[in-house]
Amino acid sequence: MQDLKITYVQAELVWEDIPANLEKFTSILSTLEGKQDLVILPEMFNTGFSVTPDKIAELPGSRTMIWMHEQAKALNCVLCGTVIIKEGGYFFNRMVWMRPDGSYESYDKRHLFRMGNEHLRFNAGRKRLVIDLKGWKIRPLTCYDLRFPVWAKNTYASDHYEYDVLLYLANWPEVRRHPWKSLLVARSMENVAYTIGINRVGTDGMGNAHSGDSVCLDYKGEVISLIPEHTEGTDTVVLSYDQLNDFRSKFNIGAEWDLFNIQL
Repeated sequence: MQDLKITYVQAELVWEDIPANLEKFTSILSTLEGKQDLVILPEMFNTGFSVTPDKIAELPGSRTMIWMHEQAKALNCVLCGTVIIKEGGYFFNRMVWMRPDGSYESYDKRHLFRMGNEHLRFNAGRKRLVIDLKGWKIRPLTCYDLRFPVWAKNTYASDHYEYDVLLYLANWPEVRRHPWKSLLVARSMENVAYTIGINRVGTDGMGNAHSGDSVCLDYKGEVISLIPEHTEGTDTVVLSYDQLNDFRSKFNIGAEWDLFNIQL
């Protein structure tokens, strides 16, 4: 299987200002060179992590999703990020996986951040999502989901792992920087999968500082690449399926995993 080229973006977000954030990311994405397979933006990249969705939520197919399609088409790759969506009278923190042809997948954040009152305004997602990208299996998750290993748990059946790459799109505050860095390492090792954590920098409208610490880890929990803390920037990594498969073949921990079911 061919290698996978992924670019992830660490940026400061303009508080609850969709036009300003879309303009900013248009400028950032226009600088990307070479062919990517996937570009990843932080959680709520167009607003910052806001719990006032009635002010800034969009409907499916509205401005931000149109913008995502335009950017995915221009880059000829998948673009993903989370946005606040209103659907059926409810609000969702929704990851949109936008393809160049305008088709997309979505994942609604399962674990809403209770300490930030996210659970009072948003509805939690009820489905797991694993997406195929050029033969690779990708599992996208959102921010606070990182603290729940059962929800991220890889599975193994018929000599195959359920997914190869685990993504966390976040607005993770600097005050909890140590758990962010530590839990990403844990998730990569326990699931034997590449793991990428994408976080924002700067201070949000509620006064929470964010250090970024966006990073790509291999299946052993070792750092492949990172974006310096408190710095806006992008980084591009090339993931090797052959190396992943070789490690899994030599250290096939998946065959020993316990079986269990998650109650949705």
